[in-house]
Amino acid sequence: MIKKGKLIIEGHEKNPFIKFWNWGWGIYYKNPEVWNYLIVGVLTTIVYVLVKNMLLVTLFDRNDKAEVQIAVFISWLAAVLFAYYPNRRFVFESKSKEYVKEFFMFILGRLSTYVLDVIITYTFQSIFGLIGVALVIYNIVDQIVVMVGNYVISKLFVFKNKKD
Repeated sequence: MIKKGKLIIEGHEKNPFIKFWNWGWGIYYKNPEVWNYLIVGVLTTIVYVLVKNMLLVTLFDRNDKAEVQIAVFISWLAAVLFAYYPNRRFVFESKSKEYVKEFFMFILGRLSTYVLDVIITYTFQSIFGLIGVALVIYNIVDQIVVMVGNYVISKLFVFKNKKD
């Protein structure tokens, strides 16, 4: 039997699989909004990477910096368009009837973190000239800053009308 995600099987409480399953669900239920945000974020990243690579293989030249930036922007836009509904429905559980306003605020929020990403990228790559491991560390830190920024903007400004 499953109750709140936990497996309950009499006489099998010490089974390692059941213990691991219950431990995982225990962590999830402490803050499902954050876990759902991370899951949707992974799916959004997959959309971004797939669209970008499809564009660079089919329509744009990987060696042309301008065309790469166009592909990056189109990929970002596709990812944002994809991310709106799962964030609204599964992460923040918005009940707002003002869909257009909420969608517009979502786009503006994501656009602001996109600009932040561009500024961080320019600063670290152009001014500091990062290469190798430093570039990898920068990319990780940059994506964490953008991800946290997107979460805060969505939580505080976009999806304010949650379930009761």
